[in-house]
Amino acid sequence: MAIFKIKKVIFDQPEKSEKRKIKLISFISFLTGFSQAVIIYVMSYYFKLASGTENVSFFYTTTFVVVLILLINLHKLVKKWGKSRVFLLTLLAKIGILFSLTLVEPSYWSIALLGLYLVFNSLEWTMIDVILESFSRDRLSGRIRGLHLTVFNLGSLFGPFLSIKILAAADFGGIFIFILIINSLVLILTLLGLRKINHQFSQKLGVRELIKKVLKRKNILRIYYISFILEFFYALMVIYTPLYLLDLGFSWEKIGVIFTFMLIPFVILQYPAGILADKKIGEKELIIAAIVFMAVFTTAAYFTHSRSLFVWSLILFSTRIGAALIEILRDSYFYKRISGQDVDLINFFRTSMPLAYVTATFLSGLVLIFLPIKVVFLIVAIFIFSALYPAFKLMDNPCEAELKDKL
Repeated sequence: MAIFKIKKVIFDQPEKSEKRKIKLISFISFLTGFSQAVIIYVMSYYFKLASGTENVSFFYTTTFVVVLILLINLHKLVKKWGKSRVFLLTLLAKIGILFSLTLVEPSYWSIALLGLYLVFNSLEWTMIDVILESFSRDRLSGRIRGLHLTVFNLGSLFGPFLSIKILAAADFGGIFIFILIINSLVLILTLLGLRKINHQFSQKLGVRELIKKVLKRKNILRIYYISFILEFFYALMVIYTPLYLLDLGFSWEKIGVIFTFMLIPFVILQYPAGILADKKIGEKELIIAAIVFMAVFTTAAYFTHSRSLFVWSLILFSTRIGAALIEILRDSYFYKRISGQDVDLINFFRTSMPLAYVTATFLSGLVLIFLPIKVVFLIVAIFIFSALYPAFKLMDNPCEAELKDKL
């Protein structure tokens, strides 16, 4: 019921002609978040089964180098084919890969397929962003992005718990079949509702020109670094937290409970934070507070020696309070500074994720040769603290209250 009230608040704004499209995109986001969460937290365990090692750095580094290259050039495909066609292409590729994964046992071949799945999953999420921005207004960015992420993370909330149940009942084959069904539903919805969204844009920038364009916009670079740090946090925490908890003696059932509780902040905080950034404060102050909060509790994860389900649930929940706030605020800040025509900038902004995964997995791969998995928490905390400098240097976006005071 709360989600429908949120939608009413947004759609009472002047964009009524596009509200059906935004509703559909929101539902697709829910399904995408749900399917992604079913696999993402057990992916490192699958790699361990297939390869016989816990060091997943080569797999993730290689995969996200490919994602990085594709994202930098994605705007060229959008210019040639249009937004919805590129989105459909990523969906079809994912469905084909998932079907192949249902036919093979864990092996190096299946690892390669899983890498391709991650590639097209990253492109799909970026294209959802690009399509959504076509219907957004700057002054509503916090609310629209907050709704988008809240619905996505509402789907993600149930994924870890369900994945453990499916894994116990039907192994990884069951997980791949389940995700295949969800992605097929997304494909049908896209064909019915988003097939004709093929907005064009006029930029004809190569990679070098795009980088020059970004370098001239200092605040875009600053929020990009903050986004990079958030994705760095996600990369190492998603990959290594399940493995570390398994080493501590937690069962998959208990890990599922911990992760489900851990994700609650993404559902309850992001939309209110978006409203607050739009109306009262702006993003800068909230970003700074969120960085400090996330860094402190990630440090606590390194220093704790507890094997208590409650303690780990509380620590990981607290880290996600900061992460949830940064996730919505970085998007709100960025999208207020661009337009729907800046497809190249959106694609560049989303390279923070693959770049972070490449950096994180390469660095952790070297470190874990000599040190235990637990040191990952300390590495992440140090990187998070480094985001405070660009956060303090950000030029804040004026909120509605500040704009009224100037009138």
